[in-house]
Parts: sequence; C-alpha cells; structure tokens
Amino acid sequence: MRDEEFQETSEPIRIDKWLWAARFFKTRALAAEAVTGGKVEVNGGRAKSSRNVHVGDSLNIRRGPYEWTVIVKGVTHLRGPAPKAQLLYEETEESMQKREAISAQLRLERPPEFDLPGRPSKKSRRDILRFTKRGW
Repeated sequence: MRDEEFQETSEPIRIDKWLWAARFFKTRALAAEAVTGGKVEVNGGRAKSSRNVHVGDSLNIRRGPYEWTVIVKGVTHLRGPAPKAQLLYEETEESMQKREAISAQLRLERPPEFDLPGRPSKKSRRDILRFTKRGW
C-alpha cells in the first residue's frame, strides 16, 4: 500500500472502522460484534458501533484474556501496514504491564490438552473390544 493512500484525517470515524484500521480486529464485522457485545468502551462508557471516535478519546478493548487501554492519536479511513497502524494510538503504561503479566501467567499454566489421557493402550483397547462384543 502506498504512503499517500494511508493518510490520517482530522474528521471523526466510526469506532468499528477505527478498530479495524488500527488492527485490533481482523475484519470490521468482528470489530462491530465486539463493540455491540460490550468488549469496547469509549471514555469509560459502552459504545455502539456507529459511535464516532475522535483524537484524544480513551478506549478500553478486551479480546480474550487481554485488555488494552489506548488513547486515540490519529484517525484514518484505510487499513494500512501494522507499523503505521500503531501510530494511530498510544497504549498506556499500566495496560502494557497488565498484558505482560497475563501473558507470563498463561505461559506458566499447563495447556488443557495435557489433561486428556490420550489413546488407549493395547490392553485397554482389548478390554474395550471384549466389553462391546460380549455386552457385559
């Protein structure tokens, strides 16, 4: 994408379009669903997907276990490359620390797939076949 195509504007833009352009969500539909689901707050209050975002607004964005608190620094109508999309907002220091702590905690936890017993052993398989064929 050319530099002249990705230009910041001073006019307000819909929150779902801004979230998509800032690369918090992969599609506008996912961004709109998150906004209507209450996962995004603007200046401390719930927002509709048609709400306009202005420079200086504070956004709380929750996706899975992570939460971002960002200040809007720029507005654009086009989705650009990730380095330029990061210029549209500034994340607070507290938000970064919380996300890093959650990330470290999730790395230390055991993934749920390790709780599964796995494939049956040869003896277990024979026992299962014996049980199902004879109908104990």
